[in-house]
Amino acid sequence: MRLWVRRDELLRTIKDTRENRVYLPGVRLSSLIHATTSLEEALSRAGFIVCAIPSHGIREIFQKASRFISVESVVVSASKGIEEDSLLTCSGILMEILPSQQHHRITVLSGPSFAREVSRGLPTAVCVGCREMDVGGLVQRVFSTAHFRVYTNRDITGVEIGGALKNVIAIASGVSDGLGLGYNARAALITRGLAEISRLGVRMGADPLTFSGLSGLGDLLLTCTGELSRNRKVGLEVGRGRKLGEVIKDMVMVAEGVRTSRAVLKLARKYRVDMPITEEVNRILYEDKDPKRAVMELMTRRLKEETG
Repeated sequence: MRLWVRRDELLRTIKDTRENRVYLPGVRLSSLIHATTSLEEALSRAGFIVCAIPSHGIREIFQKASRFISVESVVVSASKGIEEDSLLTCSGILMEILPSQQHHRITVLSGPSFAREVSRGLPTAVCVGCREMDVGGLVQRVFSTAHFRVYTNRDITGVEIGGALKNVIAIASGVSDGLGLGYNARAALITRGLAEISRLGVRMGADPLTFSGLSGLGDLLLTCTGELSRNRKVGLEVGRGRKLGEVIKDMVMVAEGVRTSRAVLKLARKYRVDMPITEEVNRILYEDKDPKRAVMELMTRRLKEETG
């Protein structure tokens, strides 16, 4: 098992301590994991390739890595986001880079799963989005353990949209908590946020049932309420009065929802989908809008039917 890392300093730390002290401190890595900064060494003859890098880095890294990837390799994307310029999902980016004969072997792993809890062997259930069920079933069998249960889902679009957009709603949930608006407000944001995600996803061709599953409601609940959620933390700090730049500067890991919020707003306009929570998140993050005012404007929008 090989692990690609970008920086020499992190590589030395992993080799010396068997611990990734930057991204997963306190978790001892298996002796079966061999870390390297060489893409060729990491990818050559790999049967399965797991992509867990931030979504905005996928294009750059895989353009360099593609020549080392066999067309027989199964690629499992665990990255969650939308590329801002192209408006592609992570698997969409991979399909632009990897040869067409490999496209059916590109899959997506998504669902409510904090890495720290997975590393502790706590019970976790996720799904693998796939274009062909035999490939999805292969990933399911290889990745499932007594503590990590994997379901298959042939709706890869829905799986990715749910996984990416929940980060935007989690920022809104954090803002609400940071303002001290209570559990009622949080529940309303999660529920109406799921409605936004579903509207856009269905317009893009997803199965609406996907959004009631692990990569939809499941991941949304975890990311909007969990103390380990980076996106909720961003919203929490902004809701308490801190500026976005200050919050991001203090974070080691990427909060995908910050970038994704702008891409999702572009998608909403492209597909002519009403996404008021996403719009207000963008205004708070990028136009310095007062979060209290944003909440008030959401609450006083034109009255409508819930399912309209």
